[in-house]
Amino acid sequence: MSILDKALGVIAPHECVGACGTEGTLLCQTCSDTLPALVPRCYRCKRAADNWQTCPSCRKRSALQAVRAVTSYDGAAKDLIWKLKFEGAQAAATEVAQLMKSFTDDMSEDVYIVPVPTASARVRTRGYDQAALVARRLARYSSRPYLPCLRRVGQHQQVGASATKRRTQLSGAFRMRPMHLRDATVVLVDDVLTTGATLEAAAATLKRAGVKRVEAIVFAQAQ
Repeated sequence: MSILDKALGVIAPHECVGACGTEGTLLCQTCSDTLPALVPRCYRCKRAADNWQTCPSCRKRSALQAVRAVTSYDGAAKDLIWKLKFEGAQAAATEVAQLMKSFTDDMSEDVYIVPVPTASARVRTRGYDQAALVARRLARYSSRPYLPCLRRVGQHQQVGASATKRRTQLSGAFRMRPMHLRDATVVLVDDVLTTGATLEAAAATLKRAGVKRVEAIVFAQAQ
């Protein structure tokens, strides 16, 4: 949590985005427990899949081995992400990361937690990269190494674009920072999954750099 966020929390305490409206938190435990859990499925075709694995058919078009999502992008989850991305409530990254943490419990301790970089124009507007905030907290809570090894070079507006257009726009949108990750396992972290185009572009970049396995964890998935 930033110093500014802490100060604002004293002056104007956060209210729970759930039904209770309790002061002092952006998502209380009671309302957190009411978020609808998604069943394990392939992120692309949404067919049921063991342990969130990308199905064999979709794997032909994606470098992602698995994509896990906490809940659907609706209701309190959507309001929480809105607070994080558009109202400067960086404290929301804490609630989001805590809810994502259980997905790391059965993962190897040496997997790298890698944020999916937000377009720099968005970062300048917000003053921070929300995916990096979430990933850094998730790495801390899960005791896994945090590694911001990707940088964003594309600046296309993705909101409202079709899946096909998103994939075209995001081709070549990421670059690897100089580092050795050959044969590593990486877990990409982002706040919301819509078409999957952004995650796929990031995963493809990592695979070209020699990463052995790429998975992803997101907070919410659009239905």
